[in-house]
Amino acid sequence: MKPASYRTEHAAASSPLPPLAIVGRPNVGKSTLFNRLIGRRRAIVGDEPGITRDRIYGETEWQGRRLRVVDTGGIIPDEKELIPAEIFRQARVALDEADAVVLVVDGRAELASPDLDLARLLLRSGKPVMLAVNKIDSPKLEAYAEEFHRLGIRNLFPVSAEGGGGVAELLDAVLQTLPTNQTESAVEAVAEGPAPREVRVAIIGRPNVGKSTLLNKLTGSDRSIVSPVPGTTRDAVDELMEREGKTYRFIDTAGIRRKGKTRLMAEKLSVVMARKHLEAADVALLVIDATEGVTALDATIGGYAHESGRSVIVVVNKWDLAAASRADGNRTSDRNLFEQQARHALKFLGYAPILFVSATTGRGMEKIFPTLETVAAERRKRITTGEMNRFLKTVDFQRASVPASKRVKIRYLTQAATAPPTFILFTDRKVKLHFSYERFLENQIRRAFGFIGTPIRIKNRARE
Repeated sequence: MKPASYRTEHAAASSPLPPLAIVGRPNVGKSTLFNRLIGRRRAIVGDEPGITRDRIYGETEWQGRRLRVVDTGGIIPDEKELIPAEIFRQARVALDEADAVVLVVDGRAELASPDLDLARLLLRSGKPVMLAVNKIDSPKLEAYAEEFHRLGIRNLFPVSAEGGGGVAELLDAVLQTLPTNQTESAVEAVAEGPAPREVRVAIIGRPNVGKSTLLNKLTGSDRSIVSPVPGTTRDAVDELMEREGKTYRFIDTAGIRRKGKTRLMAEKLSVVMARKHLEAADVALLVIDATEGVTALDATIGGYAHESGRSVIVVVNKWDLAAASRADGNRTSDRNLFEQQARHALKFLGYAPILFVSATTGRGMEKIFPTLETVAAERRKRITTGEMNRFLKTVDFQRASVPASKRVKIRYLTQAATAPPTFILFTDRKVKLHFSYERFLENQIRRAFGFIGTPIRIKNRARE
């Protein structure tokens, strides 16, 4: 599914900034260098090899010129296993896009055969290549860097990605390989006025429910690594695309496991980062595996989205597999039954639309973008105070099942904020609203004004 008006962030033509690819074997410090260049912790780093798997993008500015930086997974060219082979393919895409390349090696380790293979691969590309000999944290260690001249890369820089030493000299060399007018025109292009508002969409769910496949199908790319191995995605992978004049940023987050099931530090960090990226999103696509039904962990993850004030769309993936198991092929009754069960398990997400799709075949995917557009608009909808108070006069609060001691007299109601819609209820006394009262009022607001897919916050203040 590739719309006519289509652009993704990873396509070289889509960004005016020259791309710089960071490549190397696993666990040499590529992600640490990437985080150093962009000035924030965007990629997960740790002592376990192979933490970064997908391509991660960021931007940096040096000497008044801007660059687009691409962090890649650790490359082992001849690796036959599924995930390492996919990492290599993702890295090759980054190399094809790049205008310059930084090969990172571990200055404290001996020169290895994969380093030589990678160096030959990069030199054959004909692109400018810089060699960053990492983990050179003191002048005493600089002598170790000389051994890496054997790789045949002339531009060699001893660096400490952790401490920042040598990074300035590396960036100076990178800029010298790029035409001055390329980065300058990029700055001008970026500065031409405000960019259109993007809708940030976090794809969340348990491991192996099809989040990365969904991202790839939505954006028409192979941006995320897809494999049958649960937990393939660790970093949050984001993809910027335009469709029919609207801009969307999709964020494929790592699968969120139960606390007791995250053993590796990288997995623990990926869950923390997934929740962090969720809180920066406008809308969450909560992906559920149709073949397994709604689990307690699905409800927990949905609760994270609800509590953080994100709008939610429930995406029931692998519906083709679930429906195929029914002998009479009656998918409509199956869908109705599944939705009824899902609504029961996710009672607090009663406002969320439920879509049935197959990310693998594309069936039902055409409904996602119209629903996203609707939910994003509902999230930003504002009702005037006049409208709210005319609505308030029509509400029969006697129908609310609230104890007499918890009842309050409402003076007036106003919408104080959007995203999520937040209402202030002015009452005759200072008392916390009974949950039944709050739920009744929320249901009445939704009946009158919609707010599809978005949570509603209601606060009350005493007015003398």
